[in-house]
Amino acid sequence: MAETPPPSDNKPPAPAAPAPPADKPAAATAVPPGTAAAGAAKPAAAAPKPAAAHPPVAAPPSGPTDPPPPAGVEPPAFVASLQAAIPGSVSQISYFVGDWTLIVPVAHIAAVTRHLRDAPDAAFDFCSDVTASDWPPRTEARFDVVYCLYSTRLRHRIRLKVRVAENQPIPSATPVWPAADWLEREVWDLFGVNFTGHPDRRRILMPEDWQGFPQRKDYPLEGPGELLMENPIDWLKLRQARDEADIE
Repeated sequence: MAETPPPSDNKPPAPAAPAPPADKPAAATAVPPGTAAAGAAKPAAAAPKPAAAHPPVAAPPSGPTDPPPPAGVEPPAFVASLQAAIPGSVSQISYFVGDWTLIVPVAHIAAVTRHLRDAPDAAFDFCSDVTASDWPPRTEARFDVVYCLYSTRLRHRIRLKVRVAENQPIPSATPVWPAADWLEREVWDLFGVNFTGHPDRRRILMPEDWQGFPQRKDYPLEGPGELLMENPIDWLKLRQARDEADIE
């Protein structure tokens, strides 16, 4: 009996596996105009613009310009007679918008006021106003004290201006024009101008115990620090309590 041959190790090759289907190309996503596609590199941010240079801060003014009279405009005749009668009494003559201003040294203001009242060509018998302005940068003569004069007989005007330093004495005009009494009190009350020879120099608008002079440009906007109160009623209550304590 014939022997059966042993099984051969050579197996028929297995059929090849079918190739996977090729991936379909991804559908293109519509991108709105002006919009960058996802994943696209963003453009670099623009460099910041340099900060604009600030213009230099102007220095605070040191006083009005006091323009001289234009060519062809002559001062009134009483100005020449004043200069002849009191040499050095007028350091500058100014003319602005039809008004004349004489800048007078403080040493001559008493003599100038008497002359302008008594001289027949001046006859300034009415002092209509006394006021002041504060110019802190002008340390040698911080204040402009201004007298507005009027002649009821000759119907003309003049303005006197005196430059004084802080605490510098200036003679009162009350002996010449009694109407200057309360006007000078107001200037002293609000600016602290040191009028001498005044018959009744005391505060006229602010309380007697008020600290400082409110119209000075360096006066704190919130008022004096020691008695700073948000509610004015509190100030009145404090003052009333102090008055009642004085009575008791």
